[in-house]
Amino acid sequence: MWHASQGSFPWRRWYQPGVPEELSIPDIPVTRLLDDAADRHPRRPALIFSDRRISYRELRAAVDRFADGLRRLGVQPGDRVALILPNCPQLVIAFYGALRRGAVAVQHNPLYTEEEMLHQLSDCGARVAVVLDRSYATVRAVRSRLRLEHVIVTSLADFMLVTERVTLRLPLAEARRRRADLVVDVPDDPGVVPFREMQRAPQEPVRQWDLEPSRHLAAIQYTGGTEGRPKGAMLTHRNLVANACQQCSWDRQGRPGEDVTLAVLPLFHSFGLMSCLLSPMMTAGAVVLLPRFDADRVLRALRKYRPTVFPGVPTLFEELLDSPRLLPSDLGSLRIVVSGAMDLGQGTIDRLERLGAKGLINGYGLTEASPGVTANPFGGGARNLTVGLPLPMTEAVIVDQDRPTRVLPPGEPGELVVRGPQVFGGYWNAPLATAQTLSKGWLRTGDIAVMDEDGFITILERRRDMIKVSGFSVFPTEVERVLRRHPAVHDCAVVGVPDVRRGERIIAHVVEHPAYPFSADELRRHCERYLTHYKVPAEFRLRTDLPRNALGKVVRRRLRDKVVNSPA
Repeated sequence: MWHASQGSFPWRRWYQPGVPEELSIPDIPVTRLLDDAADRHPRRPALIFSDRRISYRELRAAVDRFADGLRRLGVQPGDRVALILPNCPQLVIAFYGALRRGAVAVQHNPLYTEEEMLHQLSDCGARVAVVLDRSYATVRAVRSRLRLEHVIVTSLADFMLVTERVTLRLPLAEARRRRADLVVDVPDDPGVVPFREMQRAPQEPVRQWDLEPSRHLAAIQYTGGTEGRPKGAMLTHRNLVANACQQCSWDRQGRPGEDVTLAVLPLFHSFGLMSCLLSPMMTAGAVVLLPRFDADRVLRALRKYRPTVFPGVPTLFEELLDSPRLLPSDLGSLRIVVSGAMDLGQGTIDRLERLGAKGLINGYGLTEASPGVTANPFGGGARNLTVGLPLPMTEAVIVDQDRPTRVLPPGEPGELVVRGPQVFGGYWNAPLATAQTLSKGWLRTGDIAVMDEDGFITILERRRDMIKVSGFSVFPTEVERVLRRHPAVHDCAVVGVPDVRRGERIIAHVVEHPAYPFSADELRRHCERYLTHYKVPAEFRLRTDLPRNALGKVVRRRLRDKVVNSPA
């Protein structure tokens, strides 16, 4: 249907020496990444969490025990297993354990509200959920409307050592008290299974369920939709293995068995899953897991574990750079700093470089592509105000938005369309959305971009109405639907405007109901009840009407421009 630059691939001449133009993608399940690493480096730390180091041999054994536990619960190949966890060993064990059993891992943000959780768990039809104890109440509140048969509950404290007090410089008694505070009492409800029960020794050897990597799903990763409802991107084992191969082939200076990746990005996000788990394990790297971003904890991890790879988003880097405790030596161990998920500005680039950060590259991806699509070259040649070049075996074209069959020449903006082995097979339970997004293997990204003559791509505008807050996608219609439930809201429109800290901030324009007075504080509390914190508008603006086009649709661009041009 489309052809990259009329059959040529101008970006290839800018590949660093040793980066292949073509790859041989192994026909293997995702679990082979772990198995191969455990075979080659059994004693090498796979995970570092708090003061605990888990070797590849130990991790594989824990994965096998979990897979056997799923068998005892009646989980069959193809069943969906929901993972509602922050970055912790249990997430990694459950992810690989589900895949070992032939099930499909479906990740969810543990901070979701009841409504958000209900939609995703209902949509994927999960039979089993693995839940952090602090998130159990949310799952419990909606469980009666789901087909969940078992809920496996765990605590962050399950894999923490009391010796964390050394890192925190706390007395032993205080460290024990803080550890106890991490544990939340969970009711003894039917079907609730402690995580430790899933770690009982198997009665017989556990084997990988036989599957076809190009056909069987490994994961369903939820993304936003044009209707504002999240959609589940179906990713096969081959999709994920292919993207791991692409990303590892891009890094010719990688050190198998030696690299240490700092995993601050949430693994439930596709960027975090690939860059902080699957790619590192393809090369038997160690992964330092941090449950959430906190500048002081990141600094301690940088100083103690001396990571060599640091994936993140610009807002994360900015917050770290703002810390008065940050020293240039803290970044001295890093050979790669990978930025993605949102625009990387020149100011952030300059600040990182002034502190001596090496190997900064900006890239681009989307959940539907597992997620990596483009990246700037490692080892020199990076043009980090662009998102770089298509990865090996990835084709990319810019097409006319009005006539999508017309490929545009270099320098002309249009919609970015891509193809490669990492591109997903469609959306779960959404054939119409799939047909609108995929065409003969080509993925319409919905992002407006321009490609220069060298093949470097610049994203001009994210999906038409999508808002990016700290790297997370927010669709205005989802927020508007919540706002319209409030009696004070007669009409509303939500837009994103540039924000130095978060990439964009959310502004809600509200036309008040004549019988109910407008209150920004009341609307904020209303939104906080139904939306994850990053989706809650930062500001509520009262308006008498909303700009509309001839078809009656709200023209968000006018609202956005009005805020940018007159922020007061």
